[in-house]
Amino acid sequence: MPNPSETIPSIPVPSRRYALALLAALPVAACGGGPAPSTFDLTAPRQGLRQTGSSRSVIVVAEPTAVFALDSERIVIRTSGGELTYLPRAQWSDRLPRLVQTRLIQTFENAGRVGVGRPVDRLSGAYQLILDIRAFEVREATRDAFVEIAVKLVRGSSGSVLGARLFSASMAVSEIEGARVSQALDQSLSRVLADMTAWVSGTV
Repeated sequence: MPNPSETIPSIPVPSRRYALALLAALPVAACGGGPAPSTFDLTAPRQGLRQTGSSRSVIVVAEPTAVFALDSERIVIRTSGGELTYLPRAQWSDRLPRLVQTRLIQTFENAGRVGVGRPVDRLSGAYQLILDIRAFEVREATRDAFVEIAVKLVRGSSGSVLGARLFSASMAVSEIEGARVSQALDQSLSRVLADMTAWVSGTV
């Protein structure tokens, strides 16, 4: 049994200069995997929006659902063989479903609707929009940026479905690289969002 009076040998502590040098080297090691990916954004359309219904109706926009391949910041490419891959060194500014939700809310606001928000905003929503992102990709076979979103308009009080539609749009892509791909997908989404807000406004 060890003698309680024995002194435990001390472990050498690195000098302050050595510790600072070690910490300074960590970011360099972390960045050794190559250049950071370019980050691209999606936009909410402002022009040509039609508001045909009552702008007083409150609409709650749920975060869209999506398959695993689309539920991330990565930009999806569908190869000519049907395989889903990701565009190298490129990403969206947020997870795609959350980004689409934000841009749809902004599109409603740009069209003049005040009562619109997310479920976490605790609005007394008379209507709820439920979305499913079915496609948000560049197709190599047809060289286009294709967006397809299914939408259900639900009455908040009863849960009854007032209407359901499938919205889609595509834009040609001249080259499969970050800037051109993101621009074409953004243009396709803008058409979908404009058509979607017009449909909802005409229904409620």
